[in-house]
Amino acid sequence: MRRAAVLGTGQTEHRTRRTDVSMAGLCREAIDRALADAGTAWDQIDAVVLGKAPDLFEGVMMPELFLADAIGAAGKPLLRVHTAGSVGGATAIVATSLIRAGVHRRVLAVAFEKQSESNAMWALSIQPPFSAPITAGAGGYFAPHIRSYIRKSHAPEHIGALVAVKDRRNGALNPHAHLQQPDITLESVQRSPMLWDPIRYDETCPSSDGACAVVIGDQAAAEASSRQVAWIRATAMRTEPTFYSGKDHVNPRAGSTAARAVFKAAGIEDPLDDIDVAELYVPFSWFEPMWLENVGFVGQGQGWKLVESGETRIGGALPVNPSGGVLCSNPIGASGLLRFAEAAMQVMGRAGKHQVPGAATALGHAYGGGSQFFSMWVVGRQP
Repeated sequence: MRRAAVLGTGQTEHRTRRTDVSMAGLCREAIDRALADAGTAWDQIDAVVLGKAPDLFEGVMMPELFLADAIGAAGKPLLRVHTAGSVGGATAIVATSLIRAGVHRRVLAVAFEKQSESNAMWALSIQPPFSAPITAGAGGYFAPHIRSYIRKSHAPEHIGALVAVKDRRNGALNPHAHLQQPDITLESVQRSPMLWDPIRYDETCPSSDGACAVVIGDQAAAEASSRQVAWIRATAMRTEPTFYSGKDHVNPRAGSTAARAVFKAAGIEDPLDDIDVAELYVPFSWFEPMWLENVGFVGQGQGWKLVESGETRIGGALPVNPSGGVLCSNPIGASGLLRFAEAAMQVMGRAGKHQVPGAATALGHAYGGGSQFFSMWVVGRQP
């Protein structure tokens, strides 16, 4: 299997409404920045992989067809990827696979969402036949799982607010982040309205317009770069049904098996010690302690303790979401690719004010559906 590396990344300014650009313009904003960051010209891109969450989010079916020219895919291979909210991560992994297989030398991965042109809240609230009528958006679906985690782990009620404060303050260091709340406090989060018990308003991801792009190259392209690249040490994807007998919504099997696979392939023996920074897909604050356990950084029931200790802040043993994460920017189709790109930016030393000092190895993580699809990669300064 050939080596692959991230040569450059680019992302848009994430906002509630980007009325200044179309979907095509949104994608081009991220793509142009990624190409410039990689020092790569359009004619050096061999193929394009586009990621997009459900078409219902904007009401445009198969947008890759009309976007092909704008994203530089005319006359080149174009693949469309869709794995619900994890699609951004899956997009990066598909692009990486094309490099590792020796099919192409440089591949452009791009993912986007323009939520302002539809209403993802209600797009996620449809009731297919024979399903339980309990959901009102993603929060309504996941709140019972969070309550289950709290009950099983005996986590104190302020843990979710601690995560929200950390991520929102981190986001204030990120110029691209949608939400900029440097003055947020534990008390202000706890005073915010309850949306889906126990999820409060300030513990919830925003609805964002935005896009992200990543240029991935082979070993020759990486070695020809004049800047530090992020070597892709391992990738993993796993899937499980949304509902089945024995499904554990708090500790999904697909997430834990994907994590074990990616760490084994990357030579990671002790994730908490070997990983310098983690970009976890945390759309609601309580998912940070849940995913810390699911990925295997700590044992069951210990995730909230790592959060409470402060070790997931920048400067802690395992900084989690120094970019602000999904709690600060949530263009759903691009949210997973942002986690992968931000992990790469950390090891390339290009994260600006939210850079974790000395970050040499990072985890990018994405999940989607009803905790159904999981995508992860480990990137490092060295192959």
